[in-house]
Amino acid sequence: MKEIRAVIRPQKLPRLREVLRAVPGFPGMTISKAVGCGATVRHTPASIKDELTDFSDKVRVEIIAPDELVDALVEQIVQVASTGQTGDGLVWVVDVTRAVFIRKTVDGASQP
Repeated sequence: MKEIRAVIRPQKLPRLREVLRAVPGFPGMTISKAVGCGATVRHTPASIKDELTDFSDKVRVEIIAPDELVDALVEQIVQVASTGQTGDGLVWVVDVTRAVFIRKTVDGASQP
């Protein structure tokens, strides 16, 4: 099992949701707001105003998925989120050693 994490432009989220929900076995995703800036090596602010305002709104996507779905989901995220411009975002994959649905009780019985 893996966790796919992505930081993308907010305007790409509706299309990404549509595309991912069409993937057979899509397990769902968690979305949160994020703010970030690029590496200073690639972008040198022209003024102090640029330096203080170079943060841009992003969306963070998190998906816990079985290993066999990871490549397809990552490919879809990259394809949908790409505009070809600096600041499109980043996708990375992390191993998950254990995940438990919270809706289950301690003794394993499902809650109503």
